Amino acid sequence: MKAMVIKQFGDSNVFEEMKVPVPTVKLGHVLIKVKATSVNPLDCKIRQGGAYASLVKQFPMILHGDVAGIVEKVGEDVKNFSVGDEVYGCVGGLLELDGALAEYVLADVNLIAHKPKILSFTEAAALPLVSLTAWEGLITYANTQKNQTVLIHGGTGGVGHIAIQLAKSLGAKVFSTSSSPEKMDLIKKLGADGAIDYQKSDVKSYVAEYTHGLGFDVVFDTVGGDNFNKSIEAAALFGKVITVLPPNNADLNTARSKGLSLLFVLQPLPLITGIRRQAYGEILANIAKLVDQNKIRPLIDPQQFAINQVGAAHAYLEKGQAVGKVVLTAN
Repeated sequence: MKAMVIKQFGDSNVFEEMKVPVPTVKLGHVLIKVKATSVNPLDCKIRQGGAYASLVKQFPMILHGDVAGIVEKVGEDVKNFSVGDEVYGCVGGLLELDGALAEYVLADVNLIAHKPKILSFTEAAALPLVSLTAWEGLITYANTQKNQTVLIHGGTGGVGHIAIQLAKSLGAKVFSTSSSPEKMDLIKKLGADGAIDYQKSDVKSYVAEYTHGLGFDVVFDTVGGDNFNKSIEAAALFGKVITVLPPNNADLNTARSKGLSLLFVLQPLPLITGIRRQAYGEILANIAKLVDQNKIRPLIDPQQFAINQVGAAHAYLEKGQAVGKVVLTAN
């Protein structure tokens, strides 16, 4: 089969097309004919190597965890999936697990679910990693409840736009930060109760405006870096701060004085460790239900790519101008 591989770490030009064997189906797995995949920041970081070099165990490597496609073959012991099923999931692209930048990908059945019925393969491929991250943060870790106030930093990003919709589906009062009138409008269309221009309003001001100075019950930081301390500042007493990225010089004294719970979501852990993989399939099944109930919809950047244009897709995402997810379709 054709695959887009990397044979070394590097910039977005490092991808090349290569013929590789079609994976052999084994117990507990299905072979998926890839219809679409999407680019996540993690994919770019793995490609670059550096601090993420340990996530590649051999070259050539096929990247990208997110996939939507059709089951081509099933392992002898597989009961919940059949040939012809339309599925989606986050299944590899790291360690010894090849990813979705190929005609076929082998997937652990614990990591996939039946695709949302109302979505195309292209739309479904945008969901897995970001939906899993949003669910883990808001539900598994923070146990977000109805009528709680939730602040989501970066509401038009991959994780952020799903987090807004997921929090709303839980009955929370949701607010989100962004930086342009267009993105502010989009945040409101996604269902947020309030859109905050972080360039014009400081933390103290929007905490006063939206929470009467009490702070937010849950703060979801999808930006990282120095923004983590803003998240701590914005949180209410006994609140919860979730982050998906490494913070810079975290203000633990303030966090402690507020009695905050600091929650770190590292989405690939089940892929890396093999622990709690089944939970990911279950989460994706729940996400599919919410999608089919019109409670969640993926936000897809208008600029789309074919899988053999993956280098251009990575370069586009790394410019930082994408809105929602960058998706690649089968050639």
